[in-house]
Amino acid sequence: MFGINGGELVVLLVVIGLVVGPQRLPQYAEQLAHLVRGGRKLLADARSRVETELGEQGADVDWANLDPRRYDPRRIVRDALLDETGSGTGARPGPPGSAVTAGGASVAAFATGAPRLAAGELAPFDVDAT
Repeated sequence: MFGINGGELVVLLVVIGLVVGPQRLPQYAEQLAHLVRGGRKLLADARSRVETELGEQGADVDWANLDPRRYDPRRIVRDALLDETGSGTGARPGPPGSAVTAGGASVAAFATGAPRLAAGELAPFDVDAT
């Protein structure tokens, strides 16, 4: 929790107790409890609103997959390449003679079929394009 271990938490609570004083400490503890209850109520209301707004469509959503901590670009690319529904590149075979991955996606998927350059040959240069 916030990078504080048990010993540091105890020292922090003792310092707060000394600074606030025994007369005002119960009042501040009550305010903190009220704030925590309000936060929980706010989260519960937000959750119920989202469920109400999304209706039946919201039941199908896997919220754990939308967690940014689980974002892995390699997994996203792999899933897109191995997509069997036909919407991804995994359903199209690559050009003849190209290396093909397990999902059927060509390693040279972006090749346009232009002839390859010979060894040592310079790429075409267009003065107007640069």
